Amino acid sequence: MNQTSRNYAVPLAFIGMMFFAIGFALGINSFLVPVLEGALDISGGTSYLIIAATFLPFLLFGYPASMTIKAIGYKRTMALSFAIFAVAMALFIPAASLASFPLFLAASFLSGTGNAFLQASVNPYTTILGPLESAAKRISIMGICNKLAWPIAPLFLALVIGKEVSQTTLEDLNTPFVIIIGIFILLGIISLLAPLPEVKAQGEDEETAEDCPYANSKTSIMQFPHLLLGCLALFFYVGAETVSLSTLVDYASTYRQANPERYAWIGPIGMVIGYICGIILIPKYLSQSTALLICSIIAIAGSLLVVLLPAAVSIWAIALIALGCSLMWPALWPLAMADLGKFTKAGSSLLIMAMAGPVVILPLLGWLKDTFGMQNAFWLCLPCFAFILFYALRGYKVR
Repeated sequence: MNQTSRNYAVPLAFIGMMFFAIGFALGINSFLVPVLEGALDISGGTSYLIIAATFLPFLLFGYPASMTIKAIGYKRTMALSFAIFAVAMALFIPAASLASFPLFLAASFLSGTGNAFLQASVNPYTTILGPLESAAKRISIMGICNKLAWPIAPLFLALVIGKEVSQTTLEDLNTPFVIIIGIFILLGIISLLAPLPEVKAQGEDEETAEDCPYANSKTSIMQFPHLLLGCLALFFYVGAETVSLSTLVDYASTYRQANPERYAWIGPIGMVIGYICGIILIPKYLSQSTALLICSIIAIAGSLLVVLLPAAVSIWAIALIALGCSLMWPALWPLAMADLGKFTKAGSSLLIMAMAGPVVILPLLGWLKDTFGMQNAFWLCLPCFAFILFYALRGYKVR
């Protein structure tokens, strides 16, 4: 089916709203980490388990999420994810009342489960909602919606609570989470009513299978080396990107900057600049692989500047890391999904599972912070971006 002739502006508008919800849910963690460190007197490594718990469900539920989509469709799966989000936000309230770190971990894990189901729905949906060669442009538009929500979450919490991060207590968290519960319930209802057509990738149906001969010659999803290498690249990317987005408030707090929640904008601004470039340049002036190559180099340069500049100003170099990260997701996803045909949903589930990178990278960052300092912990980003550079040069071509 020729999808280029159809108008997908309205569906993309609704999907953009869902990407915003994903970013908002993840942005909550950047506020919680320094609050929990102070309120529960825990180490940096321990506090970053909150973010790790949010991403662990991607590994556990990536495949079940794809099976859910196959059974009930994209739209109902999106609505289900918002119901899970609402339950997760409700669990944060007793976690705060009881000052229970295990309950905070459970609430974060449940929030991550909703996120995994929503990501499994909206990412492949956006990818196949039009020509594959322009997928990075569509994902860049969605990325703007997503990344702008990351800093809005801590600012929203600070605004509703009426205190700075350093002054926030666990009891202050109840009111904002009640509001967030209502928002997610409303988003679930909107998802069910949204005009979102069910779509399928080229070659996914038996009638169009001949359009993807490469996939027809395979008997297992594990026979696509460019996909498997893409999963590893995505693992490193999501881990490193989460470092650049979720540590800003903690970074500013560590070096005693005033109003640290305001520094949450540094990473998203860098990413939005990159997304705008992607919308303008891809695919007319830049291929998705070239964009990934350029962004890998920028991210490596940003990582070096963070660890080498004086600590007081090094936080601003995180914007350069974020700029590099901006087009990695829009480029990695379609490059890894190329030529999967009838294995599209299975490939999508593997990519969703690969988003569990922060499960390993964030606790490791917390340990490095406790041992060598927050600034030196950013050396961790270098090997992540080095592998992504390899994928941009060679990995995506492997067949």
